[in-house]
Amino acid sequence: MTGPDPTAGSSTGGLAHEGFFYRDATHLLAVTSRFIEDGLAAAEPVLVALPTANLALVRDAVGEAPGLHWTDMAGAGRNPGAILPWVLQAFVERHPGRRTRVVSESVWPGRGRAAYQACAQHEALVNLALAGRGLRLLCPYDAGLDETVIADAHATHPVVEDGQGRRASGGYAPSDVVVRYDKPLPTPPEPVAVLEFGIETLADVRRFVTGHAAEAGLPADRVADLQIAVTELAANSVTHAGGGGTLHVWRTPDELVCEVRDDGWLADPLAGRLTPPRDGEGGRGLVIVHALCDLVLLHSTAAGTTVRLHMSRSRRR
Repeated sequence: MTGPDPTAGSSTGGLAHEGFFYRDATHLLAVTSRFIEDGLAAAEPVLVALPTANLALVRDAVGEAPGLHWTDMAGAGRNPGAILPWVLQAFVERHPGRRTRVVSESVWPGRGRAAYQACAQHEALVNLALAGRGLRLLCPYDAGLDETVIADAHATHPVVEDGQGRRASGGYAPSDVVVRYDKPLPTPPEPVAVLEFGIETLADVRRFVTGHAAEAGLPADRVADLQIAVTELAANSVTHAGGGGTLHVWRTPDELVCEVRDDGWLADPLAGRLTPPRDGEGGRGLVIVHALCDLVLLHSTAAGTTVRLHMSRSRRR
């Protein structure tokens, strides 16, 4: 994943991916409003995807306009792995042949630490997944975030803007971020329920998940979402990873977690991060999983793959 010319996205019709570090609400509003208004003036469709409070701030100031769209990132981006296929790619592909603009804040104060690994990987993979697309992407970051977050943002955005102006990032190295956060997942707390599965026992997987989800108090629609997600992973294990795998399930005070382990290797870092062509065969399982779960964490090597699904015990669909 090599670093593009920071100005190429604007001049050649490809991707322009910019990190913006805002000092306060006034600074956020000034830069995002200018970005939105410039896009609308150029007849470019614009999507503003910000967490709830920032979305309300910008929307109240800018107002409604033809070609301007709004998404609450606290919902649409609660799982960082869903942002690329279901927010960014989806918006670009709704406007074929046109340049588009998106304001996308994937990391914000109060965002859970467990999600940050996936957030950093998301921002790094944008550069690979959307290269060549006619998209100008502005990613705001609160300048008061942890210094590791700020450093990672410089590494994943070829262009940055702050109180000192707009410039090429001297630390741009997205591949380093992908590697740094692709690490073994932490050991789950006890107790953990375990089920080994194969092609003859996929029905057992569905019953196992449904029982634990109901015991954890998930509402019926969320039980169904989790059952679909785990079944997709188990079916992938049966088809692509030697005929089976192991399912681990445990609870925390806030979440139900399901983890599927198998002997397969997902060598493509974009697996599950982009929706395949409508006329393509397969490739949708992990993309669907990202859409259904509150957080998806993945670690894969030649020795095997672990996919961990988090579902809030209190959140409604």
